Amino acid sequence: MPRSPVWSLLALALFVAAPPRSRAADYDLYYLGGQSNMDGFGTVSDLPDDLQQPMEGIFIFHGNPQADAAPVDGRGLWQTLRPGHGWGFSTDGQTNSYSDRFGVELTFAKALREAHPDRRIAILKYSRGGTSIHAAAAGPFGCWEPDFQAGDGAGRGINQYDHFLAAVRSATSVRDIDGDGEEDRLIPRGILWMQGESDAAYSPEIAAEYEANLKRLMDLVRAALRADDLPVAIGRISDSGQGANGAKIWAHGDVVRQAQADFVEKDAAAALVTSTDDYGYSDPYHYDSRGYVDLGRKFAEALQSVDANGR
Repeated sequence: MPRSPVWSLLALALFVAAPPRSRAADYDLYYLGGQSNMDGFGTVSDLPDDLQQPMEGIFIFHGNPQADAAPVDGRGLWQTLRPGHGWGFSTDGQTNSYSDRFGVELTFAKALREAHPDRRIAILKYSRGGTSIHAAAAGPFGCWEPDFQAGDGAGRGINQYDHFLAAVRSATSVRDIDGDGEEDRLIPRGILWMQGESDAAYSPEIAAEYEANLKRLMDLVRAALRADDLPVAIGRISDSGQGANGAKIWAHGDVVRQAQADFVEKDAAAALVTSTDDYGYSDPYHYDSRGYVDLGRKFAEALQSVDANGR
């Protein structure tokens, strides 16, 4: 039996009135990792007014920093980016405990938003001060070498790479990072890596292996994020020269610096940030607030240069 005009009009009205099916919101995902100059020692009170407020629409999952040989953590939660994600930050997975410090995340995100106002930004941060890649340079702080075996009992063999993987799993298991009730998609877009000082502090042999160790680790980080050609921006280590009698802090820093440059030269999707040589220091090991403000911008420019060159 043919439908009456009334039923046809009703069906059309229902079709027009029905809300469209929701679409996943795509977020560009950036991983920030390394040691203390990635943690960030900038002082929040030094920030200009435009960086003192939460950055609405930009989200960060800051994995709880944890020592080697400690139970795998992975705790964190997606929150609007704001100051306080520097050294001293912690989280129990339900609430963030913000510090009075900041790192590169603020100006990095701000620069990306200015360059691409139509794109959504998500940051996954997991770093820990003092950590090395080489197992023999771990000291009391920890190591990113996946096969590093530290500790005893149940915690034996758990290292910074394990904690990184746990943070990735926790962050990417959240289906709605912005809390709007709709599913989101995280699309890996880049890696920021600021580390190497610890590998430069021990022996020439340890420093000489940095390029190979860095390559292996970046390959594994890319694999964990499921993007083999993911752009990487490497922050070049620098030296305050504030050792005893004006000596260098990192005895083999020049070897690691060359290794970083060699890695970038050989990796088609990597860029080197060299502005660190120009920064002031708040102590012998860490940049001052102005340094971190600038470094975030330089990291953003470095990643964009990789994309612009089609590398």
